[in-house]
Amino acid sequence: MPVVVQDVRNNNVLMLAYMNDEALALTRTTGYMHYWSRSRNAIWKKGETSGNFQKAVELLTDCDGDAMLARVEQTGVACHTGTYSCFAKDPIHQRDVFAELWDVFEQRKAAQCESSYTCKLMNNRNLLLKKIAEESSEVIIAAKDKVRGEIVYEASDLLYHLMVLLYDEGITMDDIKKELEGRRK
Repeated sequence: MPVVVQDVRNNNVLMLAYMNDEALALTRTTGYMHYWSRSRNAIWKKGETSGNFQKAVELLTDCDGDAMLARVEQTGVACHTGTYSCFAKDPIHQRDVFAELWDVFEQRKAAQCESSYTCKLMNNRNLLLKKIAEESSEVIIAAKDKVRGEIVYEASDLLYHLMVLLYDEGITMDDIKKELEGRRK
């Protein structure tokens, strides 16, 4: 079965691969993507030799059950040529700002750098909550005054601080997206 592989962080298509029953079972068991290599006539775990693993987040089959969409957390590049995606060769423009911020949060948390504002927020819940309240008020004031540039600026501040809270709680932007999608009904 053909498998379209999509980066869960930004919805970019990474690659097209193939899967048989054994590869699907291994993927479900291990949580990492396994594929059927038509050229090698064998199962392979993505990243086994390159270190560019794909953690399976969601596996969806199409309405006919003859194709699959695999939403993954990509480590490193997806393409064997060394590029981010087999379809888009410029990795710089493939990540969105939310995914990039998430990476910054992970780096800051791992480093525990005391000079980092993000670390200060993660290590001081009261400061973080105070900043969310403050930025929320500033969005309201900007909206009241109908100053578009100020609304964008203050909403960005609010979103940043809210994202730090979400990250710290282990809530992903994909979790938020799913919640919002459920509200469309």
